[in-house]
Amino acid sequence: MAQTRSSARSGSSGAGEARIGAGARVRGRIAGDGALTVEGHVEGDVALRGELTVAEGGEIHADTIEAEALVVSGVVEGELRVSGVVRAMAGSRVRGNVTGGASLALDDGAQFAGRIDAEFDLPAELLESSGGSPGRRR
Repeated sequence: MAQTRSSARSGSSGAGEARIGAGARVRGRIAGDGALTVEGHVEGDVALRGELTVAEGGEIHADTIEAEALVVSGVVEGELRVSGVVRAMAGSRVRGNVTGGASLALDDGAQFAGRIDAEFDLPAELLESSGGSPGRRR
């Protein structure tokens, strides 16, 4: 399988979506202003001002992945700096720390290994079930 070194940029109009097809292998930094769907394999950092989708069978292995939102049906490894939602679909594998104010949604059957670095308030139900003591463990 051929490997490609590239730096991809999508148009800033936001009108279209860039796609890395199932047979493609990209090695290098990807940056752009728009949505990107990865169906193939990417080795390298990704920085998008838009939504990043990793389709089933797609993989990204990076030090850093930055996006406004991330939807994973395939495999993602790297530090995730996402300002919106990180959604791991059933059958996906996500390995890395999540930072940047993102919220994390894990479907049944999704695998996640990493830390979530975010500020949040616990729901009242959780505070009540722990007796209201913040430091209490079960």
